[in-house]
Amino acid sequence: MIPRYATPSMTAVWSDEARWSAALQVELAVLDAQAATGEVPADAVAVIRAKAKVDVARINELERTTDHDVVAFVNQLAESVGPEGRWIHHGLTSSDVVDTALALQMREAAVLIDAGLATLLATIIRRAREERDTIMIGRTHGMHAEPTTMGAKMANWAFEVARARERIMLAAAEAATGKISGPVGTYSQISPEIEQIALAALGLRADQASTQIVQRDRHAAFVSAIAIAGGTLERIATEIRHLQRSEVDEMREPFRTGQAGSSAMPQKRNPIKSERIAGLARLLRGYAAAAMENQPLWHERDISHSSAERILLPDATSLLAFMADSLTAVIDGAEIRRERMHYNLEAGLGLHAASRLLTALVKSGVQRDAAYQLVQAASATAREKSTQLRTIIEQSRDISNALSAEQISALFDEGFEVQQAGILVDRLKHLD
Repeated sequence: MIPRYATPSMTAVWSDEARWSAALQVELAVLDAQAATGEVPADAVAVIRAKAKVDVARINELERTTDHDVVAFVNQLAESVGPEGRWIHHGLTSSDVVDTALALQMREAAVLIDAGLATLLATIIRRAREERDTIMIGRTHGMHAEPTTMGAKMANWAFEVARARERIMLAAAEAATGKISGPVGTYSQISPEIEQIALAALGLRADQASTQIVQRDRHAAFVSAIAIAGGTLERIATEIRHLQRSEVDEMREPFRTGQAGSSAMPQKRNPIKSERIAGLARLLRGYAAAAMENQPLWHERDISHSSAERILLPDATSLLAFMADSLTAVIDGAEIRRERMHYNLEAGLGLHAASRLLTALVKSGVQRDAAYQLVQAASATAREKSTQLRTIIEQSRDISNALSAEQISALFDEGFEVQQAGILVDRLKHLD
């Protein structure tokens, strides 16, 4: 990941040092299991544990000759140990180490992602409770619909983020799968007992029937869950972008002193962080597609997945971590424009009451089709004349004969329309 969109903690997870350190963990876990079963001398394993050190520069130097990174890694470890180093990688194939180490890295990345999403979720919940009863117009198709509350809107965001967390951790648990089963997964040079002991020590499940690799459906599910979470963050960011439009101006991203919105137009205050999140979500969907392309490998394995994974796994996890942090900052510092919400609601000419008017007319005895036509015509007249709907219906004999003045007045009480909306915010207690 380029530094602009990287987080230090996630960068550390996918560094060369971390990769080979994870591989060393796997090698040592296997050696411990082999020592416990008497397949490798215990005193040799003790020496290896004491002396084995990862030297990334030396691995890279050796790889220039071997053109095989795992062979270079094993040779470098053996160099650091001495004669006992001959037992390193005993009975293993490269993918035993690579795929199992990758599972450790994905698990660590998932923990960081979950922490970021947890912080985002807590921030949304706090702001939702602050805006529990803040009335605003709801919109469908980009048009005024019925009133809602900012709290209800944010509660909707919160539950979706919570689902994203759960989905990612479920996929990560499935991806935390290793294999120590040899060249084509048949335990030709290593026993299933070694696999069970080593993977248990690493906290990983064993692939029940691997080939030379752990099958990539698990990885595809993990990256897909990340991409779906990215879509959730994009949906929230897109809503913020719409609410910040000049014509709406109901919510604004934080804008610090000295920040510039445009090199040419000093007045600009653009929702750039939300736009950035929307752009990065597109990459996540692309990475999910690439992860799915990694599933159909030839026979017991080929290596076409490897090059793609070296890019897509670090980048996908890094991007989602960055996006979560960025959206947290946006929502935490967002300016909620309550006066503007009231203004926009009033500018809607009371048309938000049309659906309640329809229901009231039906309850009064008017046939639904006739009631619909009456309300639709009154709404069209209100728009054409830029007149409040209430004024139009009070002048309509057909409507005023069906409803009393008190009934008509009650229809335009925005507070009554959202009296149940607070329940959506109250349900956030289930996420606490």
